[in-house]
Amino acid sequence: MKVHPVHVCRECGTTAPRWTGRCSGCGEWNTLDEERATAKIRSTAVTTTSLRDIGERSASVHSTGVGELDRVLGGGFIPGSTTLLFGEPGVGKSTLALMSLRALASSGTSVLLIAAEESVAQVAQRARRLGDVPAGLDVAATTNVDDAEQLIRDARPVLCVIDSISAMSDETLSSVAGSVPQVRHVAERLCSVAKATGVALLIVGHVTKDGELAGPRALEHLVDTVIRIEGDRNGSLRVLRALKHRFGSTGEVGLLEMVPEGLREMPDATVLRGPQLEVPGVVFTVTNDGSRSFLIEMQALVATSSGSPRRVAHQVSSQRLSLLLAVLESRCGVTTSSCDVFAATAGGLPANEPGVDVALALCVASATLAFAIPRTVAAMGEVGLAGELRAVSGLSRRVREAQRLGATVVIVPVEGELEAVDGVRIFRCDSLAEAIRVAQSDTK
Repeated sequence: MKVHPVHVCRECGTTAPRWTGRCSGCGEWNTLDEERATAKIRSTAVTTTSLRDIGERSASVHSTGVGELDRVLGGGFIPGSTTLLFGEPGVGKSTLALMSLRALASSGTSVLLIAAEESVAQVAQRARRLGDVPAGLDVAATTNVDDAEQLIRDARPVLCVIDSISAMSDETLSSVAGSVPQVRHVAERLCSVAKATGVALLIVGHVTKDGELAGPRALEHLVDTVIRIEGDRNGSLRVLRALKHRFGSTGEVGLLEMVPEGLREMPDATVLRGPQLEVPGVVFTVTNDGSRSFLIEMQALVATSSGSPRRVAHQVSSQRLSLLLAVLESRCGVTTSSCDVFAATAGGLPANEPGVDVALALCVASATLAFAIPRTVAAMGEVGLAGELRAVSGLSRRVREAQRLGATVVIVPVEGELEAVDGVRIFRCDSLAEAIRVAQSDTK
């Protein structure tokens, strides 16, 4: 075999036949690393198969043992599939993977953990924090992809976890572990062995300083499913989202809570509700995410500014907040131009969709005009620049969820299909000014 030198960009994965100072793909300087590529001679021919001759069969699904992860994956792991789990440091990636391994091992399912960043003793200590360690939970510590591939072929577990791919390396490459060539080659080999053996593979990945997936973009294309675990490492809420899923929908979301014993599932987000205080600046709304609806507590605080007025948004869109402040002043007579405005959601759930505009505007108006909105009131809808209320998707589902969680009054736009819900008074408003008047008087 003839060896050809190839230079690969560690930032974007672009290849070049010779070294250049600047990558032609991403424009970064001094990011090309030399890689030795071998020209291989194929010894087998590729055959074709008619799709009509292939019988119908549904792929078996193995539950992950974690209900919220099953929800995001559409039931569980598919044999031979490769799932990439990534997130910020300390957000709970390794803990979630270990929870799934423990649950499967406890039911007698064969599992394997290949630890590339921790020793076996460290993994055992982490597992004991989650509870009793089942007998079938096997672990091996190695950073060599050849050893990992051989372990998978010999053990043939139902689920194998690689923690993490950035620490794995192929000794035939001269680049260091974690570089673009290493990550790409290791991923290609692991995906290949997973499909050849029918082993479901869960790969743990890292993020860059910008919060994006570390490694080449080809990594996302190689795997079947990409799941991101989100959350503030200083908070307890963790959100699972599928960014890519070849076997199902990417619209589902899973909720977990970080506790001293690990991650706890949250099938119902009502535990995020705060104390029952009726004070100005608090309004409830309902947001749809996938097939789930979440009741979110919007909060606003308006205070006299001692200098240049500040606008602070946490877990809500700062652009939407600025837009709503302008609409409140121009269309509703609610002036905040000389005040500091702080807006946030309670509990850690983000609320960035336009469907929360009415609630966000109402809580700012409530804080500015110093009137409290009862906690049995929920508001939902989009606000336009003319001050009109626009319809949002899934309005009936939002109202039903608000009613289930204790709402007796809802403020919604005039437009939009809405089914009657027993025990709920519905106020349909055509403008934000009307919604404020309703919130001040008719909701009592």
